[in-house]
Amino acid sequence: MANVMDTLRARGFVKQTVFEEELYEKLGSESVPFYIGFDPTADSLHVGHFMQLIAMKHMQDAGHRPIILIGGGTGMVGDPSGRTDMRSMMTKETVEYHVECFKKQMARFIRFEGENGAIVVNNADWLLELNYVDFLRDIGAYFSVNKMLTADCYRSRMEKGLTFLEFNYMLMQAYDFLVLNRKYDCLLQLGGDDQWSNILAGADLIRRKERKAAFAMTFTLLTTSEGKKMGKTQKGAVWLDENKTSPYEFYQYWRNTADADVEKCLKLLTFVSLEEIAELCVHRDERINAAKERLAFELTAMVHGKEKAERAQSEARAAFGGDGEMPEKTIAASVTDLLGALTATGLCKSNGEARRLVDQGGVSVNGARATDVNMALPAGEFTLFKGKKVRVKVVRG
Repeated sequence: MANVMDTLRARGFVKQTVFEEELYEKLGSESVPFYIGFDPTADSLHVGHFMQLIAMKHMQDAGHRPIILIGGGTGMVGDPSGRTDMRSMMTKETVEYHVECFKKQMARFIRFEGENGAIVVNNADWLLELNYVDFLRDIGAYFSVNKMLTADCYRSRMEKGLTFLEFNYMLMQAYDFLVLNRKYDCLLQLGGDDQWSNILAGADLIRRKERKAAFAMTFTLLTTSEGKKMGKTQKGAVWLDENKTSPYEFYQYWRNTADADVEKCLKLLTFVSLEEIAELCVHRDERINAAKERLAFELTAMVHGKEKAERAQSEARAAFGGDGEMPEKTIAASVTDLLGALTATGLCKSNGEARRLVDQGGVSVNGARATDVNMALPAGEFTLFKGKKVRVKVVRG
């Protein structure tokens, strides 16, 4: 069995581990059940989840069994990690709907059948039935408040006020690991490095309470070379649901990756070989665009399928290079001015956004910059350009 840790290290995933030599030996000699947690705070996964999905596939392909833990219980409390405010709490029905949406998207990455097929569990199944006093006696006795308050996930919330509700989060996540260890012999929890304190707490709880081996591994966060989190645009998160972020928008997000970040993204987010990545990224001039196209195509194909990836690539080449098919939007014949066209095509979400964009010189019609948001539209088909990166062909319905 190939040792997946070598793969994860070579591609830049691994940030922190504990008992690293012991874990390396296990990963190279036996099938290790592992889990990654996902908070069901929306009805779609987004780019922030991408690394976990890719890492899960690397692990599964190496013979290890993924356990996908949906935080239906912890999601009703809210993880304080990386927050300066308190998360809103969700109903049980909302969580269940989000879980079903997640499963459909994850199926593009993970196998749910076969010898090491992934399983999906919801921690609401055990957390919502807990007896509070029993939980405190059984689990709370293993946690030091002084030590907990030194964790980054709590320090960041102390200035604005950390609620006792949120303070329980670390205990609940650690308990998740304990339950999965008992039910499925889960030995390893994976996650982003902002979860290090919570993940480490679970491994420590198992080792102290069960006197058994348990391991923690975190991944480097998906950030730009400037240290900013990837996966955000002016519209908000880059979603895996095409109704929230279209395949074309998804493709363009990755096609516009900064030169300095392309190699890292290819290593972390695709399965292109390291040798090919090195060849694609050897040049740092205009030839890096081939690497950007490869990155955008690979990720779009994984999320939306090869056919939609090919279409998105063709549309992007038409919009910016003159080749292929430009994206097309149809508007009603009753739309006669630029303001209506910008909102009808979805290029702007509101009239206010459309007015601001025109005032800032960010709109062109058939190559000419628009100065009046109320200008009449050309007869027949025309090209509408938003900024420098979005161009669509507009036709009458």
